[in-house]
Amino acid sequence: MTTSPTESVASPHLQIFALGDFQTNCMIVTRGQPRSGQPCMVVDCGYEPQPLLDAIEEQGLKPQRVVLTHAHADHIAGLNDLYARFGEVPIWIHKSEEQWLQEPMLNLSAALGLSITAPTPAGFLADGDSVEFESIEFSVLHTPGHSPGGITLVHAPSKTALVGDTLFAGSIGRTDFPGSSFKTLAASIKNKLYTLDPETVCYPGHGPATTIGREIKSNPFVKA
Repeated sequence: MTTSPTESVASPHLQIFALGDFQTNCMIVTRGQPRSGQPCMVVDCGYEPQPLLDAIEEQGLKPQRVVLTHAHADHIAGLNDLYARFGEVPIWIHKSEEQWLQEPMLNLSAALGLSITAPTPAGFLADGDSVEFESIEFSVLHTPGHSPGGITLVHAPSKTALVGDTLFAGSIGRTDFPGSSFKTLAASIKNKLYTLDPETVCYPGHGPATTIGREIKSNPFVKA
């Protein structure tokens, strides 16, 4: 699936791939339409990542960094495959989930009878930081609750938010996992996401896109 937010001088172009049995939305981000030799950013890289990796290779893109919205297994399981294909692309994550990349019990893969581990991160992202490449700047919001280190990437000029598993169309991230908290998640949604422009398009970690305005009006789990 390919989608492009409202065009602007330096707008992100998103290619979204629903990967694996969990249909995890993992993304290739470029400035405008992709072109050969262009840098790209990968947001999450889950199980069965071949469609995403093939798209990077076929378009001649150059992965510059990987940003993880959080470190549950279905968002990190393809990182070793990405490294095998493109080398040691720097991985960025919230500090509170640094150990999750190496701990199957924390990243939930052990519960599936698997033992998923991923490369160590190159650096950490915190609330108020920014992620910039090719004159595109995403603001980082720390949106914990589904997991302690959940983050959202916001590109305000194009009204685009990559929300991970914090908020879904008509739903929210699960809060019955170790390290999850409904109270914390609700606060993240109310105090961080619901304060964004109502026209902001949210691209979640699973399922279809939605808007902040739509969720403010109708989300049954977290009301404004």
